[in-house]
Amino acid sequence: MTQKERQERSREEIYQAALNEFGTHGYGNVNMERICGNHGISKGMMYHYYSGKDELFLLCVERTFAELKACVEQELPRLENCTTPDAIREFFLIREAYFQSHPLQKTIFESAMLRPPKHLTESIHTLRAPIRQLNQRFIEKLVIRMPLRADLQPERVIRYLESVEPYFQNILRSYQAAALAQDSHTMLKTAGELLDMALFGILRQDGDPDAFPAKQV
Repeated sequence: MTQKERQERSREEIYQAALNEFGTHGYGNVNMERICGNHGISKGMMYHYYSGKDELFLLCVERTFAELKACVEQELPRLENCTTPDAIREFFLIREAYFQSHPLQKTIFESAMLRPPKHLTESIHTLRAPIRQLNQRFIEKLVIRMPLRADLQPERVIRYLESVEPYFQNILRSYQAAALAQDSHTMLKTAGELLDMALFGILRQDGDPDAFPAKQV
């Protein structure tokens, strides 16, 4: 094994240890001593390759974003022939399916997006740029095809869908807990239910005899 290969193996060993710790306990409950002690990594080797906790956390965030982006890109072609509502549902469910099979990355994603360390917010925003741009392109193509309400402009809908995406998993967790969802099939089913209500509402439309009275202005 060459020196370069040994170095790459050491870097990967440290990354896997950090992934396990951050993916299990989140950012706030992890330190370098814990990573080293729980995974048999010497501090000398650790600090030879990485400057500290923040660099390791951002590495985990960067790889999580990159893997999620690759997963979405791989699945997007099959959505081209879907109806618009089905394409939107599947677009969100691609992420949920990824996180169901990658629970460590799910915790890291939520730590970065929902509870980011303030001093790392800008770095996380920069790392997320490629997947954010992918989301925007897909959502913009979909919104053009959507039969929007007369009072909604496409720009508002695009902004809404972009805003919902990072928080969807957190909302879904509460919804699934209330439904006692356990297995993957049931979890994906409840994800579809939640999206259906988020996209199409819960109130009957005007003209329906059981609809709520129109809001008085």
